[in-house]
Amino acid sequence: MSRAVSVCLLKGGIGKSTTSINLARELAHRGSDVLLVDLDPNGHTTTGLGFGEEFYSEAHLGDVLLDDAELEPRELILETGFEIDLLPSNDRIEQVESDLGGVMMGSARLKQRVIDPLLGDDYDYVVVDCPAARGKLNDNALYATQNLVLPMRPESGALSGLEKTVKRLITPAREHFDLEILAVVPTDLRDRIDHDRPTRRLVEALVSKPNIASKLPNFAYTDPDVFEAIDNGEWDDDLPKPGIRHRSAIDASIREHMPLRDYDSTCDQLACYDELAQIVEEGEVAR
Repeated sequence: MSRAVSVCLLKGGIGKSTTSINLARELAHRGSDVLLVDLDPNGHTTTGLGFGEEFYSEAHLGDVLLDDAELEPRELILETGFEIDLLPSNDRIEQVESDLGGVMMGSARLKQRVIDPLLGDDYDYVVVDCPAARGKLNDNALYATQNLVLPMRPESGALSGLEKTVKRLITPAREHFDLEILAVVPTDLRDRIDHDRPTRRLVEALVSKPNIASKLPNFAYTDPDVFEAIDNGEWDDDLPKPGIRHRSAIDASIREHMPLRDYDSTCDQLACYDELAQIVEEGEVAR
C-alpha cells in the first residue's frame, strides 16, 4: 500500500535531512516510486541533493499551498538522477508559515494539494523532511502524512527534543487525527556501549521505555539485560553496535550531493536504511 511519512523532531542538527534522503533512496531501491518533499526552510535536503539554484527559484512550494496558487505541484517536481523525485524547498517558504495561519484550513493544504493528488497515483511513497520548529508547516506535514520517523543524535538535548516533540507536536495532533510513530532512529552513533558516553546514555534510555523501545528498529535495539551484563563483567561476546553508526561516507555523500547508496554502495550502514525503508513499507517495526 502507498504511504506518506514525515521525518520530524523539534530539534535542529539531528540528521533529519540525511535520514530523509537515504530513506527515500532505499524505498526507491526496493522498487517503489518515491517523492521527497523538502518542507524545511533551511533547505538542507534540496541543497544536499545538489539543487542550490532551485532553492532560490521564483515559483516554489509555498505558491502551491496558498489560496491564490495556480501552480500544480507537478510543475515544481525535479528528477534527481537517483531514482527519486524532489519537491524542493525555497528560501522564501518561511514566509508561508505565517501566511498559512490566515487561510481556510491552513493545516490541510499539503494534504489537499500535494499528498492526495500524488500519493498512490504518481508515487508509492512520499517522504517529507520537516522543519525543526513547531508551526503551520509542521502541522501540514503531520496531517498530510500521519506517520512519523523520529531521528535522534546522541548529543545534549536529544532526549528533551524527543520529549518536546511528543508533548508539543504529537500529543496535540492526536486530539484531531490518528498519528503513528513508525520508528525512533538513533543516528550518527560513535561510542562503544560499555562506556558512559552519549551513545550508551541515549540507547539505554530509549530501550528502558517500553513505548519507545517498541519503535526502535532492530539495528538500533539492544536488550536492557545486555547493559547489566556488560556492567557486571559477564558479557563475553562482541559488543553490539546499535543505531546508524557514524561513517565518513555518509557525511561525504551529502557533500557530494547524493544519497549514500550512490556514493558508496559498499557502506555497511546501508542495511540500516534498508530496514528503515522496510518499516515504512510495513507500517511498523517487526521483531
